[in-house]
Amino acid sequence: MKKIVVLFLLLSIYANAQLGKSMFTKDPIINLENFDKQRIYWGYFLGFSTFDFKTDFKTNPAPNMLIDVKGHSGFNVGLVGVLRLHEYVELRFEPGLYYASRTLTYSQFDTERDGVREVKATYIDFPLILKFSSLRTGNVRPYLLGGLSSTLNLSSNSKSKDDNLEQKFRVKPWTQNYTVGFGVDLYFEYFKFSPSIRGVFGLKDELIRDTDPNSPWTGNIQSLKTRAVLINFTFH
Repeated sequence: MKKIVVLFLLLSIYANAQLGKSMFTKDPIINLENFDKQRIYWGYFLGFSTFDFKTDFKTNPAPNMLIDVKGHSGFNVGLVGVLRLHEYVELRFEPGLYYASRTLTYSQFDTERDGVREVKATYIDFPLILKFSSLRTGNVRPYLLGGLSSTLNLSSNSKSKDDNLEQKFRVKPWTQNYTVGFGVDLYFEYFKFSPSIRGVFGLKDELIRDTDPNSPWTGNIQSLKTRAVLINFTFH
């Protein structure tokens, strides 16, 4: 996650250096002055992410029965379709492909075979996002965003008859999430660049329990929900 934040800061510094006086002076040269007046326009995004799980238990686990969830950096790519609803409000459809990985460590086990589960995911996300932009100042325009999404996990193992006894950690193929975030539009001479930071929060339990209701891997879990931090770099 620290690497993602550092990269975000470096790109911001680079944008500042490239635009220089054309953006941040009192009377900058206005780029793409009529761009946001379009009713519909398109773009694409690239980015990085860190996914983990929010785990709620049926009963408070003993210290030696905890589950440690560690998220790893992943990669995002997708398309963007924009419908302008108002001078300051846009409806955005941003279907994307997300590669994610998490490591679940069960402290009660002594062996890695039983105590560690690598949960990899390939998500196809279908979000509808409302973007609320501020008044444009020169070539800079901050914004807030929020929305809902349905997400298909192609690596859910949901059809597998094996469970954690056979080292198969299973989750449901479809999940629903809400997203909140913020960013800034930077207007260059030929394109608009929109970096953003977003939080994603699962709305429903995603876990498929093991066959044994007293399973040490899933028996005490009340719910398992996605959480994620996304850094997207969008180009229009």
